[in-house]
Amino acid sequence: MRFFKELYLSTRLLIVMVSMAVLFAISFAYPVLFAFCKSALYLIFLMLFLDVLLLFSKKEGITSFRVLPERLSNGDENEIEVVFKNNFNFGVFATVLEEFPVQLQLREFDFSLRLKPKKETSLTYLLTPTLRGEYEFGLTNVIGRTFLGLAERRFFTGKSEVVRVYPSFLQMKKYSLLAFSNNLQEIGIKKVRRIGHNKEFEQIRDYVSGDDIRLVNWKATARRNSLMVNQYQDERSQQVYCLIDKGRNMKMPFNGLSLVDYAINASLVLSNITIQKQDKAGLITFSDKIGAILSASGRPTQMNLIQETLYNQKTRYQEADFGRLYRNIKWNIKRRSLLLLFTNFESIVGLQRQLKYLRSIAKDHLLVVVFFKNSELHEVQKESKNTLTGVYEHTIAEKYLLEQELIVKELRKYGIQSILTEPENLTVNTINKYLEIKGRGLV
Repeated sequence: MRFFKELYLSTRLLIVMVSMAVLFAISFAYPVLFAFCKSALYLIFLMLFLDVLLLFSKKEGITSFRVLPERLSNGDENEIEVVFKNNFNFGVFATVLEEFPVQLQLREFDFSLRLKPKKETSLTYLLTPTLRGEYEFGLTNVIGRTFLGLAERRFFTGKSEVVRVYPSFLQMKKYSLLAFSNNLQEIGIKKVRRIGHNKEFEQIRDYVSGDDIRLVNWKATARRNSLMVNQYQDERSQQVYCLIDKGRNMKMPFNGLSLVDYAINASLVLSNITIQKQDKAGLITFSDKIGAILSASGRPTQMNLIQETLYNQKTRYQEADFGRLYRNIKWNIKRRSLLLLFTNFESIVGLQRQLKYLRSIAKDHLLVVVFFKNSELHEVQKESKNTLTGVYEHTIAEKYLLEQELIVKELRKYGIQSILTEPENLTVNTINKYLEIKGRGLV
């Protein structure tokens, strides 16, 4: 039974047999061909028998194992390696069919390999998950054939494995490394001009070209007989909270990721940068109910807590309750803090329903509302308007884009800062805003 389950007849054999059928048909008109056709057919059957014999000469002719990372990063390219071993004494041409997790929906994804005799061969490919959670990889199916290529054998190799997909920790590491090496400008993070001296004194050091002449310490300069300047460091231990809306408006997908997942990835990166800047990072998630609450902290274990908390967040399909959010902030956050609210307002009417709560929050804290540009509307706006339907769609797109600009102005009118951004630029724009606020000493 297993023999028939693993045995396949190849496309090459089908082509050969069809060709033989054509030759036999021609031999009716030219009988001299009949003897040749019979001999060729016997030879084909003999070669097929030999091919099957070679493929089934070993019980485990091809084996494999998968090298999976401990966890995968959501929205990023993750490298997966599969190592194959050919236990035959001859080379095998192989087609690899992976049993991918159902979340990836990869149905036409195969690889071709040449497996050398008694050698190991590795295959590396990239996967980009777009949902958080547990991903189950099944077996690795290898369809092998010899140089004859008349028959094929399916090898069920490897084993089923489960790996978790976490918020984008690869993105977090990238930004963390760039922040540590002061190279954030390479990915669009702006250098912020410091305003005033709302900083703590750190040390006196030698003057170097480019230092602000206003920072020269003249007494130390006189004593050392060389220019010395005061060095300041940013005020530390400021509280920064990411408030993530998990309501139905955040379920909208862009490039495979939902808005809530964009917000979760950006919150993870920003929290890590915040702690590196010696501030305290906290987290609140909400929809119609309050979800997770993590008090702001700068402890070394805080990032692990934030990552695990973000991993377990699920989008709800209810309307977000900003009144409940306001009461929770009033009760739990006593000290003035920077609050970055990740939400999505599509219309000025949607904002006005929540504006009283946003204004109340902004009285006690520095509130930044982060919401999203609809990039599809920008594409519609650029399209041709030669038809009546095109004119209608262009007008509607312009109306919604204008409303988003009005939302920004409405928030500014009440002293609430905002970030209107494309989903793919969310992380960079959020970090820029945080650094700008620190530079201006607004918290």
